[in-house]
Amino acid sequence: MSEFDLDAIIVGAGAVGLATGYALSRRGLSVVVVEKEKAIGQGVSARNSEVVHAGLYYPTGSLKAKLCVEGRRLLYPFLDAHNVAYDRCGKLVVATQDSEMERLDAIMLQAQTNNVEGMRVLTAAQVHALEPEVKAVMGLESPESGVFDSHGYMVALQGEIEAAGGAVVVATPFERAEPLAGGGFRVLTGGTDPSDLTCRYLVTCAGLGAQDAAARIEGFDPAQIPKLHYGKGVYFVLTGRKAPFQRLVYPPPIPGALGVHYRRDLGGQAVFGPDLAYVETEDYSVDPAKAQGFYDYIRKFWPGLPDGGLTPDYAGIRPKIHGPGEAQPDFRIDIEADHGIAGLAAMFGIESPGLTSSLALGEEVAKRLGL
Repeated sequence: MSEFDLDAIIVGAGAVGLATGYALSRRGLSVVVVEKEKAIGQGVSARNSEVVHAGLYYPTGSLKAKLCVEGRRLLYPFLDAHNVAYDRCGKLVVATQDSEMERLDAIMLQAQTNNVEGMRVLTAAQVHALEPEVKAVMGLESPESGVFDSHGYMVALQGEIEAAGGAVVVATPFERAEPLAGGGFRVLTGGTDPSDLTCRYLVTCAGLGAQDAAARIEGFDPAQIPKLHYGKGVYFVLTGRKAPFQRLVYPPPIPGALGVHYRRDLGGQAVFGPDLAYVETEDYSVDPAKAQGFYDYIRKFWPGLPDGGLTPDYAGIRPKIHGPGEAQPDFRIDIEADHGIAGLAAMFGIESPGLTSSLALGEEVAKRLGL
């Protein structure tokens, strides 16, 4: 009989936490995922674009490049196997003026370096043939991009964990963890049914709570915890007419994010966003005054956007580990070599393309823990 109550405890039941629980469960480990909210996927995973990213933009050799491509290749078969809805609609990245063409050339080269399948360069006429209302002087087509039901995906991951004998426990905040002599952890959780459990491995993937979770682990050097920055993005929906495009439409990226883009969600609604603004608090309001900036930006690639067509929708906050004007860093999966605590994997800065990468992120955590 094991000296521990469990093999692994995972903090955070968003897409990445659940995918990590799935990866460990598949290796035969007993797993419990603890979540402070009353349901799974209520944080970063609930407030995003639900886009399946192909892996075009991310720097050569980065975790984002590797895990986005690997995660996307794993994701579609998983969605098929679990009857989760998706639309592999493809994506157009468009240059709306000649000065942006060089940026698209660089994106195409990066996509090829990242082994993204099916990419092709489009002339203005070819873009127009695919999406007649898109204004572009040049485009890139990414046929592997799409949108999917992220909540259905997370429910499927939870089902896999439970089918393997594990558990996903909501309304159970992570209080603290103590490394044990000889290895493993004592983990205390709160809520209406507090627990005191031991486990061999501890994984924190708590999104906006990642830094707080790390600070609650005895012996975790505060100097090794990156500063958290709130990167807020808002979305607007199109009202009064049907969605104008079948494919995702993206202008070139902006510093620190992919910029305001278009998607048609699985319900057929046209959605635009997110923008990026650094904020100090978890404020999920959408200021209607932001609409004018959206009109100006969107009309660069869709001149036909009608006046009064945009309505405020929702906002999300990305757990960034870089501030304004700073270079965008890679995903961080810190293990013993980084923080000195055996059996602990602490994840930071898991923003886009974290949702697409989630299955591969789970596999990467397992490998880094030697499993």
